[in-house]
Amino acid sequence: MKISKKDALMWFSFFAQLPEGEQLLPRQQEIVYAVISQIELAEEKRQQDLMAKIPGLKSVRGRSYYVGPDGQFPAGCRSCLLGTGLSAIRKTNRCNVLCPFCYNYGELDCQPPVGEGMWEIGGTKFREEDIDLLLTMGNAPTGVSYVYLEPFMEIEKYYGVIRRFHQAGIHQHMYTNGTLCTEENLKALGEAGLDELRFNLGATLAADKVIASMALAKKYIPRVGIETPMTPDYYEVFQQKKDVILATGIDFINSAELHLNPNNVVNYLGENMYITRHGYLSPIWSREMTLQLMRQACEENWPVAVHDCCNRTKFARDLNLKAHEGGWFGASAYGSEFDGIPYELFLPILQDESFTFVEEEPLPEGYRPGDLVF
Repeated sequence: MKISKKDALMWFSFFAQLPEGEQLLPRQQEIVYAVISQIELAEEKRQQDLMAKIPGLKSVRGRSYYVGPDGQFPAGCRSCLLGTGLSAIRKTNRCNVLCPFCYNYGELDCQPPVGEGMWEIGGTKFREEDIDLLLTMGNAPTGVSYVYLEPFMEIEKYYGVIRRFHQAGIHQHMYTNGTLCTEENLKALGEAGLDELRFNLGATLAADKVIASMALAKKYIPRVGIETPMTPDYYEVFQQKKDVILATGIDFINSAELHLNPNNVVNYLGENMYITRHGYLSPIWSREMTLQLMRQACEENWPVAVHDCCNRTKFARDLNLKAHEGGWFGASAYGSEFDGIPYELFLPILQDESFTFVEEEPLPEGYRPGDLVF
């Protein structure tokens, strides 16, 4: 059903007024999925047009895309897309900045602690000395990452764990907003064996202090890069400081497609949004700006890899992980962050005359307003 934009707006305006939790009839559900599909197909067409303009676009076995030197593409991303996935290690439940794109926006003060002296790995609690036992199990990952929330809030606790995984030959990367980096703790991380440090440069809108810390990190850590959700304000400040950012000697830029959940969506109400494969919800400008940045990187011959860490990449990541876990064909944990379809969030894009569907047709018999029982 290639529903028209006019009919899509009519139906979603109606659905948005229904009481929360009200169940739709099967044919109404078909209309909902038809609208979601039409928006997704139209946005994918826009993205494909932008990709066609990128010289030197490279693929990671069809699972993701990047530009720039192959050797600069982060090993942590290769582990995520081709190895045993993204094995997250959780420790710190606090952060010292508030980002509008944060998945925990509005809830940073009530994140549950992992536990005194404990680390969460694979959903299980360990003490540092238990890691040697864990590594005897024979299913060691190709890589691990340190997440949740800002590790530099208590970075001194991380050195011993990093050292143990380094001795086991496991690739390790860490995320930080960069505001608490010092030469002392960056040197200690390098000596412990951290392989990659990823700066969320958008957390401070490219603060000069954080840019300086990226250059400092390159003295002690083999690979240093940026990983930030792409937003208009970040894109603008990146352009203003592009030369000084690239001069730090970083290896890669992971440009993440901003995806929204019930916590952070309040900061982006009114934006044109779409859903990827009934999963992640994103403003359409996020990946489009990433593709524009990749084209710029190619045309200006930047000495870094720029990775399109989009919703499709996340879709591939979860398929890869489940396959390595021995899941059934097609198994994935990828899905929506919302309990249902947030109809009201799609009204702006359906009202935007500049956003057009690829192909439209009249509603078939049985799906028109007068045909359905309300």
